[in-house]
Amino acid sequence: MSSASTSPDSLREDMILKIKEAGYSLRADVEQALRSVERHVFVPGSSLEEAYANDIVVTKRGPDDQVLSCLSQPSIVALQLEQLEVRRGHRVMEIGAGAGYNAALLARQAGPGGFVTTIDVDADIVESASDRLATAGVGNVQVVLGDGALGYRPNGPYDRIVATVGAFGIPDAWLAQLTPTGRLVVPLRLRGSVSRSIAFERCAEGVWRSVDHRMCGFVPLRNGVADDPRRVIPVTADRTVLLQLYQEHTMDPAGVVGVLDRPRSEVWTGVTYRPRESLEWLYLWLACVLDTSLCLLRVDPAAVDSGLVSPMFAQTTMAIPGPGGLAYLTWRLVDRTEDGGKIMEVGVVGHGVAGAELSGRVAEEIHAWSERYRHCTVQFEIPSAGTGASNRCSGRFFLDRPHRSLIAIWR
Repeated sequence: MSSASTSPDSLREDMILKIKEAGYSLRADVEQALRSVERHVFVPGSSLEEAYANDIVVTKRGPDDQVLSCLSQPSIVALQLEQLEVRRGHRVMEIGAGAGYNAALLARQAGPGGFVTTIDVDADIVESASDRLATAGVGNVQVVLGDGALGYRPNGPYDRIVATVGAFGIPDAWLAQLTPTGRLVVPLRLRGSVSRSIAFERCAEGVWRSVDHRMCGFVPLRNGVADDPRRVIPVTADRTVLLQLYQEHTMDPAGVVGVLDRPRSEVWTGVTYRPRESLEWLYLWLACVLDTSLCLLRVDPAAVDSGLVSPMFAQTTMAIPGPGGLAYLTWRLVDRTEDGGKIMEVGVVGHGVAGAELSGRVAEEIHAWSERYRHCTVQFEIPSAGTGASNRCSGRFFLDRPHRSLIAIWR
């Protein structure tokens, strides 16, 4: 490979091409920002190829090896830049400084007349992000040490606020520090492992409505008033199957261990998926209607090879924990398209005393979604304080959470 083909400039062009090939459209200003900001400057410990790959670059891990900070995948960076619509002269607040790369992109879009404030809870991240921004010659950014959930009033009000860390609640401080025509973009964990990056704008007194939302996943907020703790529970004693649980899950984790060794039930739904169809809308529906939602189940290949578990994908699937049981999604090949693509039927596998009941309930909800809501659009609202109630008949679901709650509306 020639040195020209591995130069930062050529690798940035290749990165932009891969973002487009992944199906993400790029406005001219977003593409120019991605082209002009040198991503490798913000990850000096990585190779050029790693810096410009369409993947995350981990910059900090915790003692248990969990990711605490990273450069997001370029496709997701581009997605949020598209959602945020930063203009020249805008004042922007970013929650989660990371390595400083995203702040540099925002500063490039805001221009010399704009200003970016980026906040992080870790002093070492603040220091390193400041150093890397200085190395990159970015001057219209201030890196602040603090709890991002509280925002940073001294530099507000802001035309745009973006969270580059996952959140479960929507702090009032973010909404209060936006201008009347401001926009908030936040990767919101809706329930369980189901998250979407949602762009909100003010539509009425105290009410905010989504103008765009896309499936995504981010490192969560932590060490503050809106942190989103999570825990990993071993389902098998040898830890070949692990279940991710969240703050809303109050079940005794001891009830999950060994559940796959208990009686198994299997329900096939008749609901099929064709090639390139996204499961995200089914996931979103189940997140709305199931109290415990969907939780990521990580599976070691050894557990699949032994026949203990039949996940949708090689090493993951979505699971539904419940009192006395656990269910998870699976699928099987039922037909092929004319060009040989697979048509898969969705199924539910249940284990435990309540496994059959749980898997049957999930299968019923999959039927209901396919028959009535599969072709609907979804909008989210942040209601005024104290309002909101679920009304399944009209496709409205109230998602309670700390700070400001959320309503998902299927139309």
